[in-house]
Amino acid sequence: MNLIANANFDRSRPPRRIPLRDTEITLAHGSGGKAMRDLIHDLFVSTFDNPALSPLEDQARFNLADLMQLGDRLALTTDSYVIDPLFFPGGDIGSLAVNGTVNDLAVSGATPLYLTCSVILEEGLAVETLRQVAQSMQQAAIAAGVQIVTGDTKVVQRGAADKLFINTAGIGVIRREVSTSAAQLQPGDVVLVNGTLGDHGATIMLARDELALSTPIQSDCQPLNGLIAAILNVCPAVRAMRDATRGGLATVLNEFATSSQVGIRIQEVALPIRDEVNGVCELLGLDPLYLANEGKLVVVVPRSQAETVLAAMQSHPAGAQSRIIGEVITAPAGAVFLKTTFGTDRVIDLLVGDQLPRIC
Repeated sequence: MNLIANANFDRSRPPRRIPLRDTEITLAHGSGGKAMRDLIHDLFVSTFDNPALSPLEDQARFNLADLMQLGDRLALTTDSYVIDPLFFPGGDIGSLAVNGTVNDLAVSGATPLYLTCSVILEEGLAVETLRQVAQSMQQAAIAAGVQIVTGDTKVVQRGAADKLFINTAGIGVIRREVSTSAAQLQPGDVVLVNGTLGDHGATIMLARDELALSTPIQSDCQPLNGLIAAILNVCPAVRAMRDATRGGLATVLNEFATSSQVGIRIQEVALPIRDEVNGVCELLGLDPLYLANEGKLVVVVPRSQAETVLAAMQSHPAGAQSRIIGEVITAPAGAVFLKTTFGTDRVIDLLVGDQLPRIC
């Protein structure tokens, strides 16, 4: 286990929790010695405890025969999380790191199983902050049905990072009958989303206290693997799935259209966007279609399966507000349009620049 790869202690002994008395992260916590061991055991080993983690090796090991019972292909992904602020309504950097990686696996049709957790800590970070993040990660992992099985810890000098960065990698197994790809869309296919758009991006803007606004918006940070399993149970022939994170719905649809060389038209009247999110966007001159989400799924299915998939999505807690929002068209290839309430077509292009930095 890389979390403790440089620590000089006997790994043959069962781990025991050594209460950490430090209140702030120091450079010693990344030195490989006693301070590092105490930090890792007290915050990570005791929190993430599971059979794959407990040997405390430099890697987690799995039985291939067990994995093959779940499918015939592996899915591997990784992502890094640098959000500011660390805690926000509806989540924090810990739950975001777990759910984001789980969702990246799930949209491939994989059953997420195992995650890594690597942290970069700034000297001076409050130990209690790190403890809260670790506990949040474990709670999110339990909710998603995955295990955090290995990782790494680094400490950098004060000012060399902003409090806490997290990298997670994930591995899952893809069901044999499932094969999704952004290159599989066909004219006539239907586009669905599982709920309101832009909640996460709007929440982060407000959480930074740069605006004197108070609204009930909170991040949609949640795992999507349960919802996706419900979809695949009724429609294994899903064309494509993607979680609409950075760049929002608009970016996902453009990626789909470009990969499949088709057009996509969505209906403005069908888009689920909260009044509060629309209000924030109007105030700041932003477009909610480009705002980040952390629990929103964009799925494209054959028209013949659309109503069946919609019913399955709406029956799951993560998809209760699911809607059909548009369709795949033949031409122009690679273009995305919004049919406005005035009956005109508005081009939805790729975002130039960044509406809001460090939202995940």
